[in-house]
Amino acid sequence: MRTSQSVKEQQRAYAQRLLTALREELALRDVPAVLVVAEDGRPALDVTDSRCRMRRVFVQLPFCWFYWGDQSDERVSFLKMPIAVDRIEQAAREGWHEGEQGELSIDLDKIVDAYRG
Repeated sequence: MRTSQSVKEQQRAYAQRLLTALREELALRDVPAVLVVAEDGRPALDVTDSRCRMRRVFVQLPFCWFYWGDQSDERVSFLKMPIAVDRIEQAAREGWHEGEQGELSIDLDKIVDAYRG
């Protein structure tokens, strides 16, 4: 079962609204963030840390997360925006983890297909 295009468009628009709200809050705290569209079409924020290194913050809608890597300390719930802003600001001020940005990739369509049998 494929998700209809209109649902995907609605999800992308919702993710963009969440990221826009996050960008506005980070700007109030002098944390540089720019709304972009990733190569795969997902909206993201390019957030610069205290060492002038950039990481992309994405939205994982099914789990209600903002995430900027694949480690457990690189995600935060967007359901409580003030806490999410605090956490992302803290991570940017401390500096992103060394190395390449990990990708948190969970394809729920593949999980659903596995149980269809």
